[in-house]
Amino acid sequence: MRHSTALSTVKIKKLCTAGVLLTALLAAASLFIGKYPLSLRELMEGNELQWKVFRTLRAGRTCVGLAGGFALGTAGFVYQTVFRNPLASPDIIGVSSGASAGAAVGILFLSGAAAVTASAFGGALLAVGIVLGLSALDRSGKKGTIVLAGIAVHSLAQTVLTCLKLAADPERQLASIEYWIMGSLNGISSYAIGGNLLLCLLCLGILFPLHRQIILLSGEEGEARMLGVNVGKLRLLVLLAATLAVSAVVSLTGLISFVGLLAPHGARLMTKDNRPGTMLLAGLLGSSLLLGADILARSLTAAELPVSIFTSLLGAPFLILLIWRKAGKS
Repeated sequence: MRHSTALSTVKIKKLCTAGVLLTALLAAASLFIGKYPLSLRELMEGNELQWKVFRTLRAGRTCVGLAGGFALGTAGFVYQTVFRNPLASPDIIGVSSGASAGAAVGILFLSGAAAVTASAFGGALLAVGIVLGLSALDRSGKKGTIVLAGIAVHSLAQTVLTCLKLAADPERQLASIEYWIMGSLNGISSYAIGGNLLLCLLCLGILFPLHRQIILLSGEEGEARMLGVNVGKLRLLVLLAATLAVSAVVSLTGLISFVGLLAPHGARLMTKDNRPGTMLLAGLLGSSLLLGADILARSLTAAELPVSIFTSLLGAPFLILLIWRKAGKS
């Protein structure tokens, strides 16, 4: 048993090392690939235009792809573990739909990208607040209450979003809403991301020290309580931290599909385990997927495409391959 555990630990360490290397490679590529290609030689020579593009656009965009993908992958792992459902995603407690409705409000009634970002973040927090408030009414502490509340809030936010679309100017505002919903890292400036990235890091700083307790939530609640875990408070804390991290990301990028679903599920299929190291691997897969999709979105065509197209195109075959490999070995 100990030998098997040791082998599993070594395997996870190798997978995480490979994930770090792949993420670092994609992050480096993200800094230099785009409509205006950058050159390391010219940067080292002090080319002013190249440094301006690097500082204001590429650095911020790469940081969001790196930290945002990691946060989405980690949050997805938390959702799937807490709800014991490999298909769980940020939609399950309404954060994505709340952010969409908030962004639509910002596009219709406010002006400027910063206002839209703040409105999307506020919409996500409002949705989560309603979900947690509704779930608190149930004193039994069952996690199913949060799921049902999330479904209700998701439906309500989608209804609000539909009404806002009907009120939007078809030629300008409606197109902006649809583009935001499809998700993109285009236009992200390094000067406007500090608060969001800080919140992401803070939430990740809460989740990773609690990784062993989070794993316990995937088992029987009675056993977790016997081990000294306050199940209700822990579940609320980790869900809130994961949701705040997702809110900080999607308020900047718009809705990014598949990352929070695929990354943890793929990590679990590769490790065949639900160890704490699997959460780290889920975050690394999330970063790699988002960075790779963003590189393709900005470089394949003359006009930049929504990044969610590529997260789905990259993610779906990868997930199918992993499931096929698992079925072949079983």
